[in-house]
Amino acid sequence: MTREESSKVTRRSTRFSSSVTNDNPEPNPSHPPTVADLTFGQESITLDALLSSFPGRRSQILDLIRLIGPLDSPALPVMVYGDASTGKTSVALQVFKHLNRPFVYSSCRTCCTPRLFFESILNQLLLHSKSSSNGYASAKRCDKPSDFVNLLKEALCSVVETLGSAKLERKLMGKMVYLIVDHVDLIKEWDKGAMILQFLFGLYSVLKMPQLGIILISGLPPDVYYSNMGYTDPLPVYFPEYSEEELRQIFLKSQVNKKLYSAFLDVALRPFCRVTRRVEELSTSLSSLFRKYCEPLDDLSISPNEDLKRRLYSNLRPHITSCLNEVFRVSGRPHDGDTRGERRQKASYSSEKGEELEILDFHMSTSAKYLLIAAFLASRNPATLDASMFDSTGGMDNRKRKRKASEKSMEKKEMAEQEAVMKGPGSFPLERLLAIFQCIASVGDSSLGEEEDEEGEEEATGYDKESNNMMSDILLQVASLCDANFMIKSGSCPLEGSIRYRSMVSEDLSLKVARSLSFPLSKYLYRR
Repeated sequence: MTREESSKVTRRSTRFSSSVTNDNPEPNPSHPPTVADLTFGQESITLDALLSSFPGRRSQILDLIRLIGPLDSPALPVMVYGDASTGKTSVALQVFKHLNRPFVYSSCRTCCTPRLFFESILNQLLLHSKSSSNGYASAKRCDKPSDFVNLLKEALCSVVETLGSAKLERKLMGKMVYLIVDHVDLIKEWDKGAMILQFLFGLYSVLKMPQLGIILISGLPPDVYYSNMGYTDPLPVYFPEYSEEELRQIFLKSQVNKKLYSAFLDVALRPFCRVTRRVEELSTSLSSLFRKYCEPLDDLSISPNEDLKRRLYSNLRPHITSCLNEVFRVSGRPHDGDTRGERRQKASYSSEKGEELEILDFHMSTSAKYLLIAAFLASRNPATLDASMFDSTGGMDNRKRKRKASEKSMEKKEMAEQEAVMKGPGSFPLERLLAIFQCIASVGDSSLGEEEDEEGEEEATGYDKESNNMMSDILLQVASLCDANFMIKSGSCPLEGSIRYRSMVSEDLSLKVARSLSFPLSKYLYRR
């Protein structure tokens, strides 16, 4: 292999082979691993190409680049977090391809024990590749965190020294090495996982090496890992769920006939977004539906007109519900009772209008619905706005006149509120949840009473009958919402001495719940 050919070898296979124990490619003796293999080994992509590759992730990409910082600048640990299939790992890796910085990647899903995790990182830093010649053994055996710290320091010092002295054919960006740890939330399932998590979060403070940058990728927010051990808190970068429009851009990007596929997404994407917004799940189900959609067509390059769109939709419509039930196991329990059925109709399409009727498709008590809305507001709105949002009798008090604050204090307050929104859903104590619940429950009850007076008929809402018992079983309702993953416990704060909670409900679902109660949720949402 010539020198030019060796420079074309990509490093992803070399890197991945060191973290996976099977199917490892044999190393080529004519091309031994070098520090150049700690980068992607290809031409770096431009910022415009990076931004266009990930619709809806512009702010997250720019935040990551800003937190990583300029060349050779020390960086604090960063935590990239969000739900599954929101582009966390792909964005992080492509950012490093854009920056062309050396990094080490290890996934806690592949390396499912501390020993595999430690040795995966060391193998990459020591430029060691498992093969039949070495018995598929690691460069160093490492079982304990204390041993890992010592070996990591040695390996980092060696790599940093090589980076400073090496004269490589292609431009190698900087003398820092970045450690990317994926699926950090899975460490909780390991034996002694709590200890490993504390060690990992404290690694930056223990090593005290400015040449190392740490990026953690997690499906859970930073508050879940809260501890009073004194480590440096990672800087958060939140990846929200994709919106329907962003999903549309993602799926259209790889299509040849964009007009035909856009017409298909007009009728097929929304019902699936009600069930899941994971790209891989949507891709699996939409690909089979698209084949059904195109069955009447002889020419797939055609641009459909309105008449053709109606015929194609008529052919597709019978397959949508069956595909939802088959792929996602959507509950199809029949609704009994005319009055309740009117409030919880099934999602269906009108053949004339082609619009989806948005309704609530699961059963929940009235008090639990108010709790779910209260938890969403507590996670979404800054705590400093509670006093202005609610009064003692519930609802927004627009008649109160406060003394005008100074410009400096208003600026400071606005910056704090915007920062809280950018961090994603926040955590809240139980006391705040109960206070918001009491306010919105009284508002919802009064609005329901007015509607019933206008209609001239009484409909049981559950709130009046349960008013005496609602506060007594409120803790049971909170526990039930946590068991159903509508809320999660995000750790306890030693300063407050109480458990904090976090809402896991999207805005779309919260609006549906609010509509089922005739509660004006949009009035109480803080918007930037």
